Amino acid sequence: MKKIGILGSTGSIGTQALKVISNNSNYEVEYLSCFSQIDEMAEQIKKFQPKKVCVIDKTKESELLKKIKHNNIEVLSGFDGLLEMAATNVDFMLNAIVGSDGMKPSIIALENNITLGLANKESMVMAGWIIKDILEKNKSKIIPVDSEHNAIFQCLLGENKKDIQRIILTGSGGPFRTRDISSFDEIKLEEALNHPNWSMGSKITIDSATMMNKGLEYIEAFWLFGIEHNKIDIVIHPQSIIHSMVEFVDGSIKAQLGEPDMKGPIQYALSYPSRIKSSIKGFNFFDCDLTFEKPDLDKFPCIELAKDALISGGSHQVVLNVANDLVVSEFLNKKIGFNDIPKIINQCILSHDSIDSPDLKEIDELSKWTKEYLNKEILV
Repeated sequence: MKKIGILGSTGSIGTQALKVISNNSNYEVEYLSCFSQIDEMAEQIKKFQPKKVCVIDKTKESELLKKIKHNNIEVLSGFDGLLEMAATNVDFMLNAIVGSDGMKPSIIALENNITLGLANKESMVMAGWIIKDILEKNKSKIIPVDSEHNAIFQCLLGENKKDIQRIILTGSGGPFRTRDISSFDEIKLEEALNHPNWSMGSKITIDSATMMNKGLEYIEAFWLFGIEHNKIDIVIHPQSIIHSMVEFVDGSIKAQLGEPDMKGPIQYALSYPSRIKSSIKGFNFFDCDLTFEKPDLDKFPCIELAKDALISGGSHQVVLNVANDLVVSEFLNKKIGFNDIPKIINQCILSHDSIDSPDLKEIDELSKWTKEYLNKEILV
């Protein structure tokens, strides 16, 4: 029986992971966490009977306790409670937290030699250099859960890193791939949330619309797979059937294909190194034409912002990530326009004091600075 912990269990990835677990008897849920969705959490507790849960919003702790008063379950709260939970010994911890808050739990899990299923790309964007050092020093490992990096992980099994010619990250292009750039100022929130292929949470759906998600994935691939940044390419693949590819020095290309369903990479990460039967339908090659395009960098400047941040150093990646979290939240609350997102992020990056490889304390200070700068200088 594989013991599983899930951080962010009430979000899109967390709930899909629990669906996968529900269909298999090989897993036992040890702990769950949420931010504030205690109604959903109470239902998950009833169904999966974890030993421990955490609600990050401390104001919701007493309400959750009332809902589960007949259950003998340890309840933690706050960010400190989340970090304590991340150190709990399990066979596999899925980090499905959205945004920058997922970074420290990833680090703590790896420091405690826990296998990490990583769906929080921000961990690698904000602290890839720190996580790389941890992985080199101990026995912990990362199984990527993002569909692109999970695909690359599968393509690299049994291969030698020196034989990699390039990594090819695919992306659908989002809802505005074919939209004329002249109308981007008129983009409404509801349009940006209407992804053509994937069902995801609101934050990552907006990241897909701006294509910042592809920029963050570019940085994540650099740190996860230890390959030079100029050997990572981004290709638009509107059908989202090929989840990513690896080209080797002999000209061969490996690609991982499947329906655009996150339960696929989630199940692979949970069951690794084995494979188990899935409810996902098989792909019909006769029903689909597979096409590819170059990304339009004029429409989607967030890709170049991310690439530049990787080349420029660690602090640029931190500020990029934190600023993106904040401005996406502003867009979701209809306080800024779609085109404001890359402009504000770039302004933050240009205004900060650069640090090549910040430590955790410096990352915290950079995060604090970015939030204060945005609130005082821009979002006023």
